[in-house]
Amino acid sequence: MDSSTLDAMRTSLRGPVIDPQHPDYPRARSVYNAMIDKRPAAVVRCADAADVMAAVAFIRDHGLELAVRGGGHSGPGLCLVDDGVTVDLSPMRWVRVDPATRTAQAGGGSQLRDLDHATHGFGLATPTGIVSMTGLGGLTLGGGHGYLTRKYGLTADNLLAADVVLADGSFVTTSETDHPDLFWALRGGGGNFGIVTSFTYRLHPVDTVGVGITVWPVDHTREVLTWYRDFLPQAPEDTYGFFTLFTIPPGPPFPEELHGRKACGVVWCHTGDPRTTEDVLAVVNEPAPPAFHFTAPMPYPALQSMFDDLIPSGYQWYWRGDFFDRIPDAAVDVHLKYGENLPTPLSLMHLYPVDAAAHRVDPDDTAWSYRDAVWSGVFAGVDPDPANAGTIRQWCVDYWEETHPHSMGGSYVNFMGQGEGQERVRATYRDHYDRLAQVKRAYDPDNLFHANQNVRPAPQL
Repeated sequence: MDSSTLDAMRTSLRGPVIDPQHPDYPRARSVYNAMIDKRPAAVVRCADAADVMAAVAFIRDHGLELAVRGGGHSGPGLCLVDDGVTVDLSPMRWVRVDPATRTAQAGGGSQLRDLDHATHGFGLATPTGIVSMTGLGGLTLGGGHGYLTRKYGLTADNLLAADVVLADGSFVTTSETDHPDLFWALRGGGGNFGIVTSFTYRLHPVDTVGVGITVWPVDHTREVLTWYRDFLPQAPEDTYGFFTLFTIPPGPPFPEELHGRKACGVVWCHTGDPRTTEDVLAVVNEPAPPAFHFTAPMPYPALQSMFDDLIPSGYQWYWRGDFFDRIPDAAVDVHLKYGENLPTPLSLMHLYPVDAAAHRVDPDDTAWSYRDAVWSGVFAGVDPDPANAGTIRQWCVDYWEETHPHSMGGSYVNFMGQGEGQERVRATYRDHYDRLAQVKRAYDPDNLFHANQNVRPAPQL
């Protein structure tokens, strides 16, 4: 981009336009995953919705490539685009809570921790993810699942309205009654349809929750995972637990003799009376005696941020995901194999429950197309050292390839890696893909918003 084009962009916007010569450029182009090394021609930090409208119009009229950055947490780095313009919403971090209606409105650049902090003051929350610096935008548009999903559904199920800047630079507010086709697509269809400058969420009474961490040696994976696959779907909706394969980190709450050992485990969230959590989780002794078991009442935002320091921004990441409706014995054996061979101390596998309340939403009510899934799995190679990037990537790909035959065929869109291909996107949206393509044609016929897991516009008839 030449200097005159940059100057014209700066003139049309209130927020700063950061080019490669700007001293803040290295930070502006950095994202959560340090494996991503893209160099946009400019990063536009939008101050408000008017800035987003002006930026979109400028990018479109000048034929530039566009990407959108909310929290910068995109694993495949889809919030950056080489030689194009990243529309950065990070200055738009704000939350307004209405306790009377139990709703909250959040700016498009907000992170989970912003929403959790604001709503917790009123003893309220809505389902989001499990890492507090995740961007609300990408999480919500992909569907969103976490500790409250079995009780209150997906993040997208609790979306009531959204303010959206469209590909033509116009602004609309969408809901069940306004632009309902667009609202349907936003709830799981990713960032294909516009730039959301604010989200309005339904809130639920959540304050102090019961937190549990149960750990067994990795060689007990077969017994524990077999027990977990049967127990969790039958458990009351107040009981949430995601299964994990990991290396025990060197710090509290884990005793020193367990540090550095490979393990399987479950991280629990109990939304019932936290005083009963220990009794509810007494079942953890059934598969095998745990090497470590911890329960405590905890403010919900503390649970949400519990893993932030363990996996901070700036590490190498490579991940892939899949949906599962069952975990057969053959798949259990694969998990044991790769759990025993975690390539680095931070590499992991998680199985997140997406059943119970999430199953009560009609499959056609939102773009999320796996209402029959029971788990959303992610396989993640993680390490701070760039020299290990190839190792963690290969472990992840091999692991995914061996479990994929036991999957439902598609993935949570936010767990898809870079360049998995158009057929993989179709598999993720199943029979909703064609409807999404029709909405895409209506709102973004030229596919301006294509730096994502892309739904291509349906051809004109």
